[in-house]
Amino acid sequence: MIVGRAYRKFVLLLSVLITLSVPARADWVNLSGAENARNIAEIYIENDHVRLVLEVHVGDLETFFHLVPDDLLKEGAKGRPSPAGRIRTFSKETFQFVTGDGRNLPAELKMAEPRMRIERPSPFAGMINPVTGRPVPGPPDDKRVLYAELVYAFSGRPETLTIVPPIGGRGMAAASIGFIAYHQGVPVVDFRFLSEPARLTLDWDDPWHSSFEAKSLKRWQQSGVRSFLYIEPYEVRHEILVRVKDLSAWMDLGLKGKDFIEIEELEPLKKRAGEFFLARENVTIDGERLKPILDRTSFIKYTMMRTIFLDQPERMPLNTAMLGVIITYITEGIPQQVTAGWDLFSDRIQKVPVIAEDPAGPFPSYLTPHDSVHRWTNFLKKYEIPQVREVSVADTLPQQKIPLGTLGCLALLVPVGLQVKKRWRSGNPLGVPLGLAGVLIAGSILLYPYTKVAVGRPGILGGGIKKDTASVILHSLLKNVYRSFDFRGESDVYDRLALSVSGDLLEKIYLQNRRSFEVKQAGGARARVKEVEIEDVEVKRPDDRPRALLLTSKWTATGTVGHWGHIHIRKNRYAANVTVEPVEGAWKIMGLELLEEERIDQYGQPQAGQSPKQSM
Repeated sequence: MIVGRAYRKFVLLLSVLITLSVPARADWVNLSGAENARNIAEIYIENDHVRLVLEVHVGDLETFFHLVPDDLLKEGAKGRPSPAGRIRTFSKETFQFVTGDGRNLPAELKMAEPRMRIERPSPFAGMINPVTGRPVPGPPDDKRVLYAELVYAFSGRPETLTIVPPIGGRGMAAASIGFIAYHQGVPVVDFRFLSEPARLTLDWDDPWHSSFEAKSLKRWQQSGVRSFLYIEPYEVRHEILVRVKDLSAWMDLGLKGKDFIEIEELEPLKKRAGEFFLARENVTIDGERLKPILDRTSFIKYTMMRTIFLDQPERMPLNTAMLGVIITYITEGIPQQVTAGWDLFSDRIQKVPVIAEDPAGPFPSYLTPHDSVHRWTNFLKKYEIPQVREVSVADTLPQQKIPLGTLGCLALLVPVGLQVKKRWRSGNPLGVPLGLAGVLIAGSILLYPYTKVAVGRPGILGGGIKKDTASVILHSLLKNVYRSFDFRGESDVYDRLALSVSGDLLEKIYLQNRRSFEVKQAGGARARVKEVEIEDVEVKRPDDRPRALLLTSKWTATGTVGHWGHIHIRKNRYAANVTVEPVEGAWKIMGLELLEEERIDQYGQPQAGQSPKQSM
């Protein structure tokens, strides 16, 4: 438990440091805890009204007293103003929306009723925020709220709106309120605390650019265009994330309407956008222009927390719709230098965030019309590219150290001893052979620590084998299997797999592993396995194969795949019967019976009890 808490604190600190140092991360970690405030306000600004959705904590009803229905009061409604009068007062004194010319928008109450609080994701609640030194707030224990919906109507389109919460002493909010605001469907702020009046400038031509004046209320995702370079062994990926509305500055979208992308328009637009970026690609790797491969073009859904692949086609608002384009280059090993030129700027887009990510981590910067080339140089001094090598039987089996010097002396001592015996019987002097025998005996003792040579114990295959030895063999073979999938080409993968897997199993393992480490959130991309851990191994010997070992085993494999600055993690646990056997001096997997697979990473629901032969 202590280790688990320490690990979570480390992850939290790492997330904060990344968030602070990388302003263009695709996914963002909110450590304010505003989504767990006692009171929640969701604000939706449309063409002719503002819709306010409130969850008022049962302990703060006094602050929002005008919203409480008469039938919920224990002492009745005697002496209270009329419902219409109370809402007029509420919109002028309690929760106000004020236009730039000083007008308070009038409110109409649509609904007010007791409910239970809506649960919102907050994975870091209760942990220490390393920036503030305080715990990240969690939701209140009492989940009872008054749920209310109000509409504040307006005519015309105000240039600004000031959101005024209930004000208490010193001009600050009288209650803790976490809020989020949308302008025509576009989130203009992440969940934050509404602790004082907040002025919002509205861009009616493109709500993406609506923003609060306060720096603390700036949305995490600012730019509508971002570029990412992933430098990995055997491949370089250039990934582009672009808002469709910004894309219209450079190409004809060919859409019927101005507000939505219809379902039937998704695929044609994806195709044109992919071809557009592929034609403009300007990446050099070690000074060469390698052939670009259009790996994937996908629509992306933008939410207040992250960007995710669109799983099923759906009508998309043009203001928030985003396209992700992935262009891949196949390389030998890992390059020394990569450059990516960028020439897509507009009146709105004058600064493009870029991130280069290599095995050491992300390196953020920006591109501008005056500095439009992104350069990455290999400074990985100690990094070694993972290799796939045969697992030698001699290297994995326990070894016996043989003192060759001692054995040589003892071997020479035999004929010397015969000479001593012969001379003694014949009565000849014994001095020379006895002296030589003494030298050999002393030599056998003195040379014992220095002339040992390690050799494999061949008899171990005919007898028992220890669990730790079996674990080493299995770990080495599994690492080889997973590393084989780091290569892009199918033939390259097969060639590497053949070093550790018998021919009959190659295709089965190839297909099963591809399925097992597909990450849905990453658009079906396959995670690269970074870590394999053997949890348990039991060793048996098959009756029909005297040289083979049947390993009933459990292990975990952790893989990662990165897109647009975010790392998706996939961790699986397996139980399987694995048959291994020496073939021409190297261990190979000859049989595989998968007994159980369970997904155990924290980013997805566990999937225990899958079909035993579903995947590896």
